[in-house]
Amino acid sequence: MQPSTTRSSNLVPMIIIGLLFFIFGFVTWLNGSLIPFLKIICELNEFQALFVTFAFYIAYTVMALPMSSLLKRYGYRDGMAIGLAIMVVGALLFIPAALSTEFWIFLLALFTLGTGLTVLQTASNPYVVYLGPKESAAMRISIMGLINKGAGVIVPMIFTAVVLSGLSDFTEGSMDEAQISELSSRLIIPYLYMAAVLAALIALVKFSSLPELDFEAEETTHSVTQTSILHFPRLILGAIALFAYVGIEVIAGDTIGLYGQDLGVADFASLTSYTMVFMVIGYIIGVVGIPRYISQEQALMGSALAGMLFIAGILFSSTESSAIAMALWGWSGIPPLPDSLTFVALLGLANALVWPSIWPLALDGLGKFTPQGSALLIMAISGGAILPLIFGKIAHINDNIQLAYSLGIICYLFILFYAIKGHKIVSWKD
Repeated sequence: MQPSTTRSSNLVPMIIIGLLFFIFGFVTWLNGSLIPFLKIICELNEFQALFVTFAFYIAYTVMALPMSSLLKRYGYRDGMAIGLAIMVVGALLFIPAALSTEFWIFLLALFTLGTGLTVLQTASNPYVVYLGPKESAAMRISIMGLINKGAGVIVPMIFTAVVLSGLSDFTEGSMDEAQISELSSRLIIPYLYMAAVLAALIALVKFSSLPELDFEAEETTHSVTQTSILHFPRLILGAIALFAYVGIEVIAGDTIGLYGQDLGVADFASLTSYTMVFMVIGYIIGVVGIPRYISQEQALMGSALAGMLFIAGILFSSTESSAIAMALWGWSGIPPLPDSLTFVALLGLANALVWPSIWPLALDGLGKFTPQGSALLIMAISGGAILPLIFGKIAHINDNIQLAYSLGIICYLFILFYAIKGHKIVSWKD
């Protein structure tokens, strides 16, 4: 495909898209810190607290097709500006949520933020795939993932410093209304700043040099009998693989704080940073290694195998010993984690290259169906809504968060299938 710009003019658009990926990461990975925080101020159990991820990620499924229609009508650049405006509304909704401490208003705010991100994700991922050679698409997405997860490293630290300072003075389940109100009100200023930054980005995107992508002009490999996205097995199976991936990615990033809280680890709300650091390391491997040393398919296969290995580590390693963390980063002065919790963080390493590898494999050869295919892949982000809820239910029923991580085995098995065979299937008759 050749968008309405030359390859040599792609640097500025990629910088703008990179900035948007940082915003994706900042908003998305704030959820990992919000979950234990809202669990305290709204007096929730583990299952109820994970409705934070459900409200945020279900927006991708509910709104993906309507938002793809919006992009078709207004174009990718104006559509992304509209997405940012929706996110401004979502950020401002946190003010009445914090003032009232009503959990449903928090969920509405998260759903609105997710809706805005749906527009941005649907538009930005095809940009990254097509503004350069197909063979290096996973490398470019890895760069964007590096930016995204870099934000994920930073945001829990900021949240802990700004919102959770002095949290030890508050005891979960025994706070009066004044204490709950004081804690909740700490969210107002950070989300006001977020709304202001998002509003400034609207002008940047609206008046930027981002090109429009012309998918109608792309040469395609599909036959005349393939008249809808349902006729592309690699896309459908890729969407299922993404569903599984996003589910386990969110579980790894957003439940590590709950698990740390359960194990009595200090500063549990900042533990998402550990998972994000390992994801950053994984993305660096992708940037350096794809396609020079490993193919996109090999990266996907290795990720699935590593994920299953780390899940086994979560289930069967000690919750008291910190030997693995001491070996990995004890020399750095960073506080170590119990071995089982360390393996949750290591899932970030296993997950890093899954998203970058699946997107180019799933979109390959779609041609004019690329916008709809992209919307379908965005809908698969609903795995981040549904699978964490199943995780929370398993943990709540068995009163055992550690056991709930066994759900990840199913996720990685399907990802492994897609890496070995699923992405090669061009017809449902194969």
